[in-house]
Amino acid sequence: MVDVLPASEADRLRAAPFTYSPVGATPAPQPGFHHFTRQRTLTRRDFAGAVEDLLAWRVQERSGLHVRASDARAQVGTVVQMTLGLGTVGVKIPCRVVHVIEEPDRAGFAYGSLPGHPESGEESFVVERRTDGSLTFTIAAYSRPATRLARLGGPLTTLVQTAMTRRYLRALDRV
Repeated sequence: MVDVLPASEADRLRAAPFTYSPVGATPAPQPGFHHFTRQRTLTRRDFAGAVEDLLAWRVQERSGLHVRASDARAQVGTVVQMTLGLGTVGVKIPCRVVHVIEEPDRAGFAYGSLPGHPESGEESFVVERRTDGSLTFTIAAYSRPATRLARLGGPLTTLVQTAMTRRYLRALDRV
């Protein structure tokens, strides 16, 4: 269950500048950033349920993040403070939603990093229904280390990002 982000924290994050530019550019490659796109065909076939799980932050929760958001469902301007670790103790991951897609056969969102996020960049999460009824889940991102810890982590930072992406891709199949 997503926790509600306290109003004072939500206001602070809404006022914070993004830590990268251009905002809203995923999945277009950006110079100076690490880019990736990963896709998975889901075993589930309920598009509406997959969209609801995606927009209601269940992918992040099921991947082991503690999620506190200003809105129960992702929409442009929603701020979210995720934590990797135990409960609210661990690495803070503040983001703001920059784009939402809600089409008949395609839905998702992208969020961008805010000050305090270990990475600087943007990540998008999109589920699409193919003509045969199957669902694909695509994650695209561009990022670079933003904190001293992330820079010192070097290849370990990339491994953590890769592991989280794998978790995200599997999480949308959990019902």
